[in-house]
Amino acid sequence: MNIYDFTVKAQDGKDVSLSEYKGKVLLVVNTATECGFTPQYEDLQKLYDEFHDQGFDILDFPCDQFGHQAPGSDEEIHQFCTARFGVTFPQFSKIDVNGENAIPLYKWLEEEAPFKGLGNNPSGLALKAMLAAKDKNYKKSNDIKWNFTKFLINREGDVVERFEPTASMKKVKEAVEKQLSK
Repeated sequence: MNIYDFTVKAQDGKDVSLSEYKGKVLLVVNTATECGFTPQYEDLQKLYDEFHDQGFDILDFPCDQFGHQAPGSDEEIHQFCTARFGVTFPQFSKIDVNGENAIPLYKWLEEEAPFKGLGNNPSGLALKAMLAAKDKNYKKSNDIKWNFTKFLINREGDVVERFEPTASMKKVKEAVEKQLSK
């Protein structure tokens, strides 16, 4: 099984087979418009602009499961992202990434790339403290912990790396470049 086996919903509600992205390096991201990490949209757009012509795409899945930070309709979210951050990469319909309503794609991503920690940078320490206050066992599951968790997919459709929202975008960019060079 790989990413090409999944079908997701476009912003307009139509089914999209991820096999349409066959042969590309992908970054799959769950996003939110009212999150402390929302400025990452700017970095994601820069990454997309730099590498799209080399066979790179970002697949953006808005998610409202973390602190109700992605309110609004799919269209409202899209308008916010294009107006505020100039987003031009594909955005899909709002989804759940955890729990019984999680879409199959995200269940697969979590299995393929387990949670490894949030790091010890300031944002990592803050997110650890917040998560531990809600669930002292948060480290034991592979669930998505917060908005802007990223999964890097190689040209064969396999998950090669998971980046928590606290990972530096420099590290993400380096990993994308490595996959594009293969």
